[in-house]
Amino acid sequence: MGYDVTRFQGDIDEDLLCPICSGVLEEPVQAPNCEHAFCNACITQWFAQQQTCPVDRSLVTLAHLRPVPRIMRNMLSKLQLTCENAPYGCSAILRLDQLQAHSRTCEHNPKKPVMCDKGCGLEMPKDELSGHNCIQHLRGVVQQQQSKIAELEKMAAEHKHQLGEQRRDIQLLKAYMRAIRSANPNLQNLEETIEYNEILEWVGSLQPARVTRWGGMISTPDAVLQAVIKRSLVDSGCPASIVNDLIENAHERNWPSGLATLETRQMNRRYYENYVAKRIPGKQAVVVLACENQHMGEDMILEPGLVMIFAHGVEEIS
Repeated sequence: MGYDVTRFQGDIDEDLLCPICSGVLEEPVQAPNCEHAFCNACITQWFAQQQTCPVDRSLVTLAHLRPVPRIMRNMLSKLQLTCENAPYGCSAILRLDQLQAHSRTCEHNPKKPVMCDKGCGLEMPKDELSGHNCIQHLRGVVQQQQSKIAELEKMAAEHKHQLGEQRRDIQLLKAYMRAIRSANPNLQNLEETIEYNEILEWVGSLQPARVTRWGGMISTPDAVLQAVIKRSLVDSGCPASIVNDLIENAHERNWPSGLATLETRQMNRRYYENYVAKRIPGKQAVVVLACENQHMGEDMILEPGLVMIFAHGVEEIS
């Protein structure tokens, strides 16, 4: 639709008016044969009903339309008119070719995005600000977040269930292999290789760690602390075949001779920095696996590995 004639200063040449809407031409196009000019939106809507010129009824199609001559575009661009936001207080008088740029930044535009100054920080059209309720908006945001959290928790529960099923399937496969191995002892090496590869894959997923306070070692963890560490090991993907052994090896009663007593630990502390240790996710604890610490003496390492728990002082190595 064209621009409202009443917004313009002075008289408007009839050639600059759209024959369909009677407004000043907006995005004008021209029929090449009869040279009648129309607003692009007006003639497009007209052609949806019939393929003729609205003025002289000559045959015209949408494909025939061309831009109007430059002289007409120049005449249109020099016309002066009021801002469309004049009813809201804008007193600007500007050229038609300046209208679009002005409209984007006009302070009186009721649809101009503004920031709520009441505390919620929401951006909204200016004319909606007076009716905006921050508390209602924030409640809506909280409800959306709660819905998303519920969906994520549901997905996490499903994934946990699937993981549990997969672990059961793995245990069944291992039991099946043990049964086959009992019938064929030559398969023992195959099973051991599979378990060893599982251990390597798991330990490779853990973050390397450094202990900065060896004096914070908890060498006699109680059953509750051991259960917490065991849960973290299981959640990290630790192979079931070594979980219980690692937890048993979290207490000094099962440690090798070089770590068996406080005195021997103090005497051998200079060797601790040689350990290759991995962080047990989320805990002040490390796992020291035999497969990664073959450089250590037999009095400092144990199969399949050690779990060392600390009150503080465990850092991940990036």
